[in-house]
Amino acid sequence: MLLAVDIGNTNIVLGVYNGKKLSHHWRIDTDRHKTADEYRMLIKSLLDLDELGLKKIKSVIISCVVPPLLTVFEEISKNYLNVRPIIVNHKTKTGIKICYKNPSEVGADRIVNAVAAYHEFGGPVIIIDFGTATTFCVVSSKGEYLGGVIVPGITISAEALFEKAAKLPAVELIKPKSVIGKDTISSMQSGIIYGYAGMVDAIVERIKKETGYKNPMIVATGGLSGLIAPETKSIKKIMPLLTLDGLRLIYERNR
Repeated sequence: MLLAVDIGNTNIVLGVYNGKKLSHHWRIDTDRHKTADEYRMLIKSLLDLDELGLKKIKSVIISCVVPPLLTVFEEISKNYLNVRPIIVNHKTKTGIKICYKNPSEVGADRIVNAVAAYHEFGGPVIIIDFGTATTFCVVSSKGEYLGGVIVPGITISAEALFEKAAKLPAVELIKPKSVIGKDTISSMQSGIIYGYAGMVDAIVERIKKETGYKNPMIVATGGLSGLIAPETKSIKKIMPLLTLDGLRLIYERNR
């Protein structure tokens, strides 16, 4: 079985593949202070709960945007699973040509998402990942990673509003009943949810105008994709586990 690990700034998503089938997946908090032993015990507990066990894991692939944790998960893979992991970066064989000025600057998660979306839909395709940051990635019909857009994530923006405005409370990120809020909380929820939805549509229109793409496939992923995507006009498909699919594809191209 293959263990796919996507280490993000807020969450770590793990998936176990039996061939091409995703049999189990979990989402845990990213904690830069946890040791390899602590993460090993956590992963072992998750696997044991689903009657998998560490010994069934024969391959590991990792994408990571938190450098200190890459060493931790490499240690887990080598010392506890006896597996040399595949680490995704701009040099990895992916089938995607990266057209960034400096390819090493492209996050592993963005590369993986591009691979998965292009494999699923072809191009042109725009991938919008609602994570710690909200990222837009553009892939051409030839499988070229053209670049993208990075904006502060939804949670970051909501927390900044709470921290910097003395009279504004922390709010739950849920869709309000109406755009026009009737109290402070619903007004903030409206601004966050519909504000981000409007931003997504505006950026997508600018990308289409700049590239000349009239009808690109637009895919949403990430932990908050289900909250924002339905309120947009542009997003056509929500795939919360797109990154895990991309990791499996890259593993198959490099094993």
